[in-house]
Amino acid sequence: MAVSAKGAAVPDVNREMCPSRLILEHVTSRWGVLVLAALLERSYRFSELRRHVGGVSEKMLAQTLQTLERDGFVHRDAKPVIPPRVDYSLTELGRDAARRVWGLARWTEQRVAEVQAARAAYDEGKARAADTV
Repeated sequence: MAVSAKGAAVPDVNREMCPSRLILEHVTSRWGVLVLAALLERSYRFSELRRHVGGVSEKMLAQTLQTLERDGFVHRDAKPVIPPRVDYSLTELGRDAARRVWGLARWTEQRVAEVQAARAAYDEGKARAADTV
């Protein structure tokens, strides 16, 4: 981390050992983004969330929720009933993070066609270059 004029550590995501990098990794991981976005809608039970976030394994969802809970983004509410009931929701910090990454996720949905066209053009150019060698 960098140091301010007053000697206090200032987070700098570009510095190798800055803790902000790990937080950024947690929030912007594939499952982190999708879990945060889902919980922005409402609270979920584990099995509901797993169905909602297509393709996530039980293990990865559990790890993602635990990481986001540890970072202060997710609240885990375990109810002492039989069978056990656990609900997951966002904290205020989590809502702020979720709104930000969800904006990026929506942007990517809107730009899929442009990215696919760019990929096709790139791949075509690479193929032509390989044919001339």
